[in-house]
This record gives sequence, C-alpha cells and structure tokens, in this order.
Amino acid sequence: MVLYYSATGNTKYIAKEIAKRLNDTCIDLLDRIKNNNFENLHSHKPFIICAPVYVCEMPRFLSKYLKKQTFTGNKDVYFIFTSGGYCGVSGQLAKWMFRKKKMRYMGRAEFKMPRNYIANDAYPMLEKEEVENRIINSHNQISPVVDAIKNGDKLKARHIFLFETIITVPFNPVWTKFKLTAKDFYYTDKCVGCNKCAKLCPLNNIELKDKRPVWGDSCSHCMACIGNCPTRAIEYGDITQEKEQYNFGKYRYVVDGLKDNKE
Repeated sequence: MVLYYSATGNTKYIAKEIAKRLNDTCIDLLDRIKNNNFENLHSHKPFIICAPVYVCEMPRFLSKYLKKQTFTGNKDVYFIFTSGGYCGVSGQLAKWMFRKKKMRYMGRAEFKMPRNYIANDAYPMLEKEEVENRIINSHNQISPVVDAIKNGDKLKARHIFLFETIITVPFNPVWTKFKLTAKDFYYTDKCVGCNKCAKLCPLNNIELKDKRPVWGDSCSHCMACIGNCPTRAIEYGDITQEKEQYNFGKYRYVVDGLKDNKE
C-alpha cells in the first residue's frame, strides 16, 4: 500500500508511479489528515510512505498523523522522501517512529525534485532547464527503487550523521512555530472564490468569508494554496509577486515526453 501527502504534486507523482509499477493501492492522505481519520490501514503488501520534507523533516502535521495511525497486516515499511535537495533527518525520525510501532523499517529513498518554496528569498526558484532535469532524474530513479521493493530489499540512502540529528531535532519546532506563519498570505483581485485553497490546506487553516480566503494562525508553508491557485490570486507579502508559482502539473509534459519516447 502506497500512502502519500503532496502539496504541489512532486510527491504525488512519485507515489503514483511507484504504486502503478507495483500494481499496488495508492492513497492520498490529505482528507484523512484534514478530518482526523485514523481508521485502520491494512495491507498484505509492504507499506510505502511518500512524503515531502520541510525544514529537514517530514511536515510536522504528517508526522503527528502517522504516529497516531494504526497499520496492520504487513510489517515492512519503506519511506520515499522528496525535497529540494536535502532530506535532513527525516529518515532517522521515520525509523524511530515505526520501530515504536513494532514494524520493520526498510530504508528510504530520497528524490531531489523541483523546489516549490517561494515564500522566502533565501530559496531562489530554479530555472526551467533545472526543473526539467530534476524531474527527469527523479523519474529515472523510480525503477531501481521499485525493483528493490519487489525483491524485498532495503532501500539505501546516505548516512545521517549524529550532529545533524542534534541540530535539527530542536531546531525544527522552533523554526516552524515562529517562521512558518500565515500572516503574510493574501488574495488579489484575481480571486474567483473557488475554495480550492481551503480544500487543499492540510491544517484547515483557510476558510472562505464572503467568497474570499481568510488565513488562520496555523501554517506549514506547504505552498498548497499558492501553488494550486488556478488564477494565481494568492501572494505572500512582497516576496512572491515576481516569482513563478510552482506546481508539478505545469511540467507534466516532461514525464509525458519520456513515456512517449519509450513507446
């Protein structure tokens, strides 16, 4: 069983490709997270959890959900992480979490995908060619990962050093609390009141008032609202106004082209 959370499509693509090649079930966790649905997940096949990485870890709302979720059937669990280049201690924390559940942690794979985080000038958006190259490289990485899972092998990724864990574990909650705020999000006159931003917010932090979005106090900076807005009506302060808002769907042609070349 393949489980995933994806804000702007990177993780969704990897998860669905893995599930298709394994002929396995694929479940989007968004609605379960939003509705606090912890109904038992049962699978005869290994669990494969696909997640983005925020501030060197899985999103904290996703970790919180997985800790409470019950998994029955197969005891093996694989992790697939997507990031802009650094997955931090996400693998180590996932290992600790699922060992507490008496499950067998079968390693992780890390996919370097295009960056979607446009709400901070410290992270410049990538040029079109680099975005395309990252998607191609990640697409090509899927096959060996699937082969390893089919064979029951552990996935291998770089070693996580102790100093990374010591620095990251206390840093992440502080940064998340004080830096990942929603106060600078706003809508422009392009907003059509479609409610897509509210539907996609994993923290239920957006509601429509007079058919326009209003942000609450919780935010993970997942970029789901800004990256999926069909009219490009959402901005974050004055940081995002001149930036392209990333969504994997805009670059779907890259993988479609790869598949066409094989046919």
